[in-house]
Amino acid sequence: MKSILSLAFVFACTCTSFAQRSAPIISPDVQDDHSVIFRLRAPKSQNVALRGQWQKEPVPLTKDAEGLWSLTVPDVPAGVWEYSFVVDDLAMIDPVNPAQKPQRNPTSSILHIPGTPPNPWDFQDVPHGTVHQHTYLSKALSKQRSAWVYTPPGYEDGKQKEYPLFVLQHGSGDRQETWVVHGKAHWILDNLIAAGKAKPMVILMIDGHPLGQIPREMADRRALSLAAFKNELFQDAIPLVESHYRVSADRTQRAIAGLSMGGWQALSIGMTNQDRFAWIASFSGAVDENEIKPALDDAAGTNAKLKLLWIACGEKDFLLERNNQLIAKLKASGVNYEWHETPGDHSWPVWRNYLTDFAPKLFR
Repeated sequence: MKSILSLAFVFACTCTSFAQRSAPIISPDVQDDHSVIFRLRAPKSQNVALRGQWQKEPVPLTKDAEGLWSLTVPDVPAGVWEYSFVVDDLAMIDPVNPAQKPQRNPTSSILHIPGTPPNPWDFQDVPHGTVHQHTYLSKALSKQRSAWVYTPPGYEDGKQKEYPLFVLQHGSGDRQETWVVHGKAHWILDNLIAAGKAKPMVILMIDGHPLGQIPREMADRRALSLAAFKNELFQDAIPLVESHYRVSADRTQRAIAGLSMGGWQALSIGMTNQDRFAWIASFSGAVDENEIKPALDDAAGTNAKLKLLWIACGEKDFLLERNNQLIAKLKASGVNYEWHETPGDHSWPVWRNYLTDFAPKLFR
């Protein structure tokens, strides 16, 4: 009898231990008071820290007897935030959080805390558009490529014959889906359209790295990449949209914008292809003067063709000085522009605001 009881006790302890080890880990775990618990099972690791976009310095986690690291962060502000675990000096995503920032080299997970009242990038109870994913063979590049396309609420009912087309590009470390998955561009447009602040439009987002990710210092290679991107945009991506969606061919109904690298692409391509785009924006981008020289040399022609040249950069952005140089050159050349130096640095919380501010100006 004692043996049976002993076996039962061992079995119960084993099951309890197994249940503790196999219990699902929740991370991030958002509490009602807006505190957030982060957890990571890493029993053999010596140090684990949390690097969150809402805070300046990494914060260490504490390990329990089972090898589960945890940290409770109080009062995380509302927003869409990036965060990583730093495990023995290696930055990594949160392995139990399916919300990951699309990057060329993924290291960041996403924490989204809605605001009260809701922010423009929060999901709201309004009519919603559709995000379409396309894979195609690029004739310009002779390889498989991808694009995401947003159509506004009501597009499928067919009542509106044509829509404006807005090309929206990501930054150097990101991919074609980042403006949706992390930037929440689709919700921003849904909310603006529902509020009557923006016109319904189709948005095209393509991979901005036709030749792969290229370091900033490789100027010659970056020039080749820009040319390849332009060829793909004009020969493949825009024709794909034109063949699948009801978009206007009128240049005054076409816009191009982007953040960081995408802002450089928008300025370089938009300013030198004013027969295709009447609306151009750069969010924390930069461009060399020689890349837009024809537009600068013919300021009268540029001003006659462009409906809006919109440029913005954060006061703590490492590209602010280059933006100031561009603004000075535009002013000296007589090219009309709208300039915004804003709070913030080179990051997504800044760029979501820029899209929120710029989109209502389009196609008016």
